[in-house]
Amino acid sequence: MGTYFAYYMTGVVMIPVFIFALICQLKVKTTFNKYSKIRNSRGITGAEAAYNLLKMNGITDVKVKRIPGELTDHYNPSTKEICLSESVYNSRSIAAVGVACHEAGHACQHAEGYLPLKIRNLAIPLTNFGSTLGVPLTLIGIFFTFEPLIYAGIILYGVVALFQLLTLPVEFNASARALKVIESSAFLNEDEYKGARRVLTSAALTYVAALASALATLFRLLILANNRRD
Repeated sequence: MGTYFAYYMTGVVMIPVFIFALICQLKVKTTFNKYSKIRNSRGITGAEAAYNLLKMNGITDVKVKRIPGELTDHYNPSTKEICLSESVYNSRSIAAVGVACHEAGHACQHAEGYLPLKIRNLAIPLTNFGSTLGVPLTLIGIFFTFEPLIYAGIILYGVVALFQLLTLPVEFNASARALKVIESSAFLNEDEYKGARRVLTSAALTYVAALASALATLFRLLILANNRRD
């Protein structure tokens, strides 16, 4: 495989993945913005929705706190805190309830020892290492034709791709838990529930895009490494 063809192939792989990721980011922002402007009929805030979901699952040792930013919501298992952004914590919108319940779903996973979450959390330190050094090590190894460094970089970035794969069931399950409670406990009415589902579905696509990007990058590194041998 010639050098030109190798770089052409990496572009063929990366460009559609990049476009897909941009579309997913645009989709989640536009969907969130749409339903963040619609007040839910019960007037429940994101924080109240999260607390109610926790209470229904018998969880009393998790705090819900407000953090800066937009779409910065997350659950911190080390501190047992549901961190809700300013556009979710005090908001009485449909989107706020959906996002808050999703993060509370992660707290429920943590409380019950949900296996995919435990595996993903164990992989975080190595994933951070791999995302920082995987690509540079591979490229340096290719430049200096030092195979051990090439293999080390590819393996490290492979961990990143594996982490993104493990993230999918964790995120999908958290959304499923959230939607189940929203529907069964009437946090939202039927039409509002559909809106919350659209918000969480669009958010889930960003994790699919992250996996596609990681796999495409890994494939790119493999092509470049293989081209070096040729």
